[in-house]
Amino acid sequence: MSYIQDNLMPNEKIIFTARVHSAVFLPSVLMLIISLATVFFSFRLASQQNTSASMLAGMVLVIAFFLFLYAVVLSIKALITVTTTEFAVTNRRIFAKSGLIRRHTLEILLLKVESVEVYQNIIGRLLNYGTVSITGTGGTSEEFEAIVDPSDVRKKVNQVVEYYTAQAYAHQHKQ
Repeated sequence: MSYIQDNLMPNEKIIFTARVHSAVFLPSVLMLIISLATVFFSFRLASQQNTSASMLAGMVLVIAFFLFLYAVVLSIKALITVTTTEFAVTNRRIFAKSGLIRRHTLEILLLKVESVEVYQNIIGRLLNYGTVSITGTGGTSEEFEAIVDPSDVRKKVNQVVEYYTAQAYAHQHKQ
């Protein structure tokens, strides 16, 4: 069961969730491509009938191996990010959790949300992912990176906050 499901209060319901975009794997894919290109370059050097080219090919092959290992490390890091990051809005709070060994959590009451911002670079705009930043009263600001469709997430968060804030206001003035 997820962290968010485990920490819901009585009568608290999840309104919507957001997930991490698979673009977090782009650095590892790019590194893998670079390592493969380095391997092919090494084989091309080795095919020459020159002793110095053969030695250089061996060194380039070692570099390619380390680039490949780095690509594997980046892939594992991205996989951990995708599988351990949770983001949800309930009828009472905004929840966010990330991390496997070092856990980072955020829980902000809907009534305490001051602003929701979206940051997207060019690649994020093209692939529709970005960073969602939530600022609570008192200036606490938290950023969650590589969220799928961040503009829609901002819109939904603002709608939920507005709806439940209006309900709380009406409930206070009813008494």
